[in-house]
Amino acid sequence: MPLVTTKQLLLDAQAGGYAIGAFNVENMEMVQAVVGAAEELKSPVILQTTPSTVKYADLEYFYANVKTAAKKATVPVVIHLDHGNSFDLAMQALRTGYTSIMIDGSHDSFEENIAVSKAVVDACHPSGVAVEAELGKVGGKEDDLDGGDNNPYTNPQEAVIFVERTGIDSLAVAIGTAHGVYQGIPKVDVERLSKIKEVVSIPLVLHGTSGVPDETVKECIKRGICKVNYATDLRIAFSKGVNEVLHEAPDTIDPKKYNAKGREEVKQYVMNKIMVCGSAGKA
Repeated sequence: MPLVTTKQLLLDAQAGGYAIGAFNVENMEMVQAVVGAAEELKSPVILQTTPSTVKYADLEYFYANVKTAAKKATVPVVIHLDHGNSFDLAMQALRTGYTSIMIDGSHDSFEENIAVSKAVVDACHPSGVAVEAELGKVGGKEDDLDGGDNNPYTNPQEAVIFVERTGIDSLAVAIGTAHGVYQGIPKVDVERLSKIKEVVSIPLVLHGTSGVPDETVKECIKRGICKVNYATDLRIAFSKGVNEVLHEAPDTIDPKKYNAKGREEVKQYVMNKIMVCGSAGKA
């Protein structure tokens, strides 16, 4: 089916008490794996690319991959720009055909974050493209993203103002998760999440979820999270599959052989996280 936007998918998830898994993809095999997992479990799914991934190839390459996979799929598929780091990149993604866009102005001042987020909303909404923004900073480091070690959490009162003034469709909240690989067990402030949910009506998004215990993710979904982002663990899964083949047969020269194993590892990981999100059978 054609690519869809996140707007109605997240509203349905919000009403149904589940979340949609959003998975960062780096190559064709990962696209195939994520959509294949969603197909098998009859789940809507979001595929994402970060600025550094786009820099590695470009928006058109990833859009073409995801559009092709979506066309062959029977479940709703979204292509989303994750952590768009500028108005210009957001507009490039919009023109390319991305159906959902995140603008991340969280490293700027509160007023600057509002200004750039509203500008992206004003540009995207006439085309029916949903916009996600972030308030507070999700910590850690992944790709070119560096949230620092002392990330300020999302302030519920500021969240109300931010949502009202920007008109965004979903809000990524900072409640203790971090990008990249965790050192120890993450401490997620679920009470803060509940306070944000009490005063903000739009769907909420959890970033930095790779490595967060599944039970914690489920609790966050109960408290209002409608979109759950996974990135680092997909890379780990793909690399695990590739390394297994090359360890067993170091002379392998056909990329299809080790990439296929990487694809299968990613598919199994995504299927597990779809079950955690509770979106199986919701397509």
